[in-house]
This record gives sequence, structure tokens and C-alpha cells, in this order.
Amino acid sequence: MAKYLLLKHYRGAPGAVNDVPMDRWTPEEISAHMRYMQDFADRLEKTGEFVDGQALAPEGSWVRYDGEGRPPVTDGPFAETKDLIAGWMIIDVDSHDRAVELAGELSAAPGAGGKPIHEWLEVRPFLTAPPTVTE
Repeated sequence: MAKYLLLKHYRGAPGAVNDVPMDRWTPEEISAHMRYMQDFADRLEKTGEFVDGQALAPEGSWVRYDGEGRPPVTDGPFAETKDLIAGWMIIDVDSHDRAVELAGELSAAPGAGGKPIHEWLEVRPFLTAPPTVTE
């Protein structure tokens, strides 16, 4: 089994087919979208492929270490230039092909008008330790 991170983007990814920002959806459309996401996670939980997932708010801050004894530096986010993550899901699947298959299903979550969003999702494998080489 391999773990993958499925990333949903507010911006920064190619545009979705049904590219209407969520702040313009009706409450019913938002509920249908959230229900789809929860049903998807529940189904993967039953197969043992779901690890975790969360939706994220669009606001946030960038933080960096600025030296010993000094407070962290904060700024941003710079929404006009930086990608913002809308949410994520961690899955544990048998193959990259299965991760891609599930990301495709997740891309079909309903959006405006109840039609599938067809959004792009980023599929990122977790970094694993390199194999031990013995001679």
C-alpha cells in the first residue's frame, strides 16, 4: 500500500469545467458538494483506503523563522500569486493507478447547478525511505 495526498485547489490549478467559485453557490449546492465528499470518504473508509481529509478556509498566513530570540515573520497569503489549497485527502492504495482513479472520481463532485465540477486534483505520493542497498 502507498499513501497519496489528493490536493484540491482554490486557485493555482488549471480551471475546472464547471468553474464557478464556491462563494457563488447556493446553500443547497454547497450541501450537495459536501455530502458527495463525505460519501466518497465513507466509501473509502469501508475499503480501508481512506486515511484522513479536511477542507481548508481560503485565508491563512505565511510564517518564517527569523533568527534566535526573534519573533517569527508573518505575511500573506499572497492570493494573487500563490496557490491556495482548498482541502486535502490522504488515501492509502495499492497503486498510483488506483490513486489516479480515485482522484478522477473526486473531481466529479457537484458544484454550481448540481453539475460535476471536473476540477483538477493534484495527486502527490508520500515520500518514502529509499530502499536499503546491500552488496
